[in-house]
Amino acid sequence: MAAFGEFGPFSRWRTGSYRAIERDYTELGRLCNGPGMKFQEPISGLIERMALALERLSPIRPQSPDFGRADAFVFQAENEAFTPIKDVNRVPLGLLKGIDRNRNSLQANTERFAKGLPGNNALLWGARGTGKSSLVKAVHAAFPGLKLIEIHREDIAALPQLLKHLREAPEHRFILFCDDLSFEAIDTSYKSLKALLEGGIEGRPANVLLYATSNRRHLMPREMVENESSTAINPSEAVEEKLSLSDRFGLWIGFHNCSQGDYLAMVRGYAEHYRLDYLDADLRREALEWARGRGGRSGRVAWQFIQDLAGRLGATL
Repeated sequence: MAAFGEFGPFSRWRTGSYRAIERDYTELGRLCNGPGMKFQEPISGLIERMALALERLSPIRPQSPDFGRADAFVFQAENEAFTPIKDVNRVPLGLLKGIDRNRNSLQANTERFAKGLPGNNALLWGARGTGKSSLVKAVHAAFPGLKLIEIHREDIAALPQLLKHLREAPEHRFILFCDDLSFEAIDTSYKSLKALLEGGIEGRPANVLLYATSNRRHLMPREMVENESSTAINPSEAVEEKLSLSDRFGLWIGFHNCSQGDYLAMVRGYAEHYRLDYLDADLRREALEWARGRGGRSGRVAWQFIQDLAGRLGATL
């Protein structure tokens, strides 16, 4: 029985001639059985392969996270996965010097939340290297069972999907942590963050607080706010629109450059904690020289000096 080719019962060759292609369809269980074909396959097998191909094209359904695996996770927006972190990169709370008021404020807010009481979203803002993210991670360690979820700045648009998973785990309480949060002039994702913090229909889940750190008090560059003020029909309303994001954080904690005394206290605290055997006079002199070389004093500079000192002494941290 003649079978139809690509354009009819005949196939055309480049020479312009035609010849018939004979294919055997006498076996109903076979899709094709002709000399021009390279395979023989049951219809059911082809249908199964087509179904599998369609499944691969469809979006992968994210698995339900197991928050019992660890106390800290990193959210992966591309597949809505939560990567458990067994050893969090942090320093003990007692080694954070010169930020006592900040520590007490954030610790009290976190303690109330961990006990099931209301707490405020917190914005930790201020100078670079002053201990903002270190304080968040150290305070979290003080409350076993409290979950720390880190979301990267570029994944803020995926917050609704993340919060959906946390809302479905009411047996746990979560600190959602975003380090170095800020927005540029062309960035519009801050509007969705505003709605999620306060004001949206669903609102923030009762078992979630957001702790964010930023070098900017209002999360926007100064020139962005000034441009909005100078070009808008109603300047005050334009500025309020930009600044209202930081207003959604009930707790503002400011960090400033530390004094020389606080800086040396940090260095000595690290040296004692890690048992670095060094004369105090030499420790003081070299720590101040290190700070001058870095152009400023901060907790980060103190830690970097201690790392250099430990390496020179052949000690591990």
